[in-house]
Amino acid sequence: MSTAMEIEMDQQQDYVLRTVEERRVRLVRLWFTDVLGQLKSVAISPVELDAAFEEGVQFDGSAIDGFSRVQESDVLAQPDPNSFQLMPARDGEDLTARIFCDITNLDGSPFEGDPRQVLRRNLTAAADAGYQFMCAPEVEFFYLASDDTGAPPQPLDQASYFDLTTYDETSDIRRRTIQRLEGTGIPVEYSFHEDAPSQHEIDLRYTDALGMADNVMALRMIVREVAMASGVHATFMPKPIEGVQGSGMHTHLSLWDGASNAFHDPDDPIGLSQVARGFIAGLLRHAPEITAVTNQLVNSYKRLVAGFEAPVHISWARNNRSALVRVPVPKKGKEDEGTRLEYRALDPACNPYLAFSVLLAAGLRGIREGYELPDETTRNLFEDEASRRTDDADLLPNNLSAALDAMEGSELVHTALGEHIFEWFLRNKRAEWGAYRTHVSSFELRRYLRAW
Repeated sequence: MSTAMEIEMDQQQDYVLRTVEERRVRLVRLWFTDVLGQLKSVAISPVELDAAFEEGVQFDGSAIDGFSRVQESDVLAQPDPNSFQLMPARDGEDLTARIFCDITNLDGSPFEGDPRQVLRRNLTAAADAGYQFMCAPEVEFFYLASDDTGAPPQPLDQASYFDLTTYDETSDIRRRTIQRLEGTGIPVEYSFHEDAPSQHEIDLRYTDALGMADNVMALRMIVREVAMASGVHATFMPKPIEGVQGSGMHTHLSLWDGASNAFHDPDDPIGLSQVARGFIAGLLRHAPEITAVTNQLVNSYKRLVAGFEAPVHISWARNNRSALVRVPVPKKGKEDEGTRLEYRALDPACNPYLAFSVLLAAGLRGIREGYELPDETTRNLFEDEASRRTDDADLLPNNLSAALDAMEGSELVHTALGEHIFEWFLRNKRAEWGAYRTHVSSFELRRYLRAW
């Protein structure tokens, strides 16, 4: 006898197949990601979609970073019908659709090298504890004149936070990007010019963590596509321009127990439940261990420095943007649905499936083991010079190597990611750090070549 979930899945597959036929979709793109968060795609004809649902699409996993070894290479891409979306057609183009895939072994078991399966597994752990994990990221990025790496990045404007002036030359590109996102079924809550020249932000509307990770992957592709069609380059590199703030992906988080927000307690002086307090405490205690995943590039740590409005101290506060974990004040009358926390270290170059997984694992550990929430910080950590003279234990790792050291000794991250991805990620990122450490930069040449 079929379970309710299997019946629902069959109904969704039928809806997808019917929609593809009725709308005369000419191409279906199957999307998935590698361990580093790079989007991969294989295109199939609509007539092959039914078979793809039933049997999966077989491919050589050894060709994908972090997937299979050569001797055990073949895997299956299994389309998830719940992620189906039509892609808006441009003039003269045929209508296409996209579907995110779960990667499985040939026997149908989850493939441990698939980041989407990693997030599914962690969400199942949350569901077993009675919770649904919800996310809403604020994605920052830069528009640049080109992607020429032989010259300093060229911003397209000198506008600043919330500017709507003639200096905001890229507002039309951003407007068309929002239209594409909305047309692809990705709801946008806010969009505006950020603080740095040519820096922009798109805030996505709250949804479940798996759907949100899919949306972040689609957003990064759509932002780049629209920019390229406009003759400019969009980058999610955390710190592309020296001397200005970098791009973050501050992410709002909450746990729901059915229709109730598990983070809200109307009887608490500040409205936070014990569940919320434990979750925050878990994030704070395990922050050094998860930072290599939430901030995976050498360049990520050029953003996480004092003086550029990025978190450095492991701290929490209400409505204080200098803390690592911020508890925003909910709108009056919407305290139940609006109680949430914001984790501010993430950057938009992370793999969202893995980043959401380690955030959830850290928070659930804090709840399960009853971690005590430390005192709230009341200082502006961006400006308080005394606060910068803090014991290193109270700071996030200041480079990728230190972050990998903390991750390597973490049982929590090992369990959250699984052996396959944990080991591959460490090897890959150690190699990245090694290449960076031996590179002679233009800074060194300018500073030392003549003087020494």
